[in-house]
Amino acid sequence: MADRYLTVAQVAELLGTTERFPRRLIAERRIVFVKVGRHVRIPESALNAFIDANTVQPIGHRRSSLGRAA
Repeated sequence: MADRYLTVAQVAELLGTTERFPRRLIAERRIVFVKVGRHVRIPESALNAFIDANTVQPIGHRRSSLGRAA
């Protein structure tokens, strides 16, 4: 199946941010994008890759060494 190309507004909506954030990612070349004439589009796969690369996994439960008194 072909990749969908998203507008800056669509990317901002999916990320829950303003349009300024995806535009900054584009300006700083931190995300893959395609220029179609004067329009900028972000492939859906590139957005998913960006999200995966910036996802922080939780640390498992740690026991505190300071938690118990003798």
